[in-house]
Amino acid sequence: MNLESPWNVYRTRFLVRARQLTEPLIFTDSFGREHSGRAGDYLVETCEGIRRITTRALFEDIYVPISETVCSPVGAEPKRPASEIRPQLTMQERTRATA
Repeated sequence: MNLESPWNVYRTRFLVRARQLTEPLIFTDSFGREHSGRAGDYLVETCEGIRRITTRALFEDIYVPISETVCSPVGAEPKRPASEIRPQLTMQERTRATA
């Protein structure tokens, strides 16, 4: 696994950090459980620091990446200026816009 690759932040109901494996990985977690994954699977870390491996198909079906601008450190320059980010329209606003 390339330990130089950056962590990315994803969400379901919970925020997690994850990185995609570039080679097979086997490790034993702090609870004594063995985890193994293949290249393409994801190493997932919870906010409590618990790590596990999730298959690529399952991970990509469940997790949604969060924009880098949301997760940038405080004071970091966002990738896109705020003026370029359009707010989501409500259904009522969309209906009015197309009428």
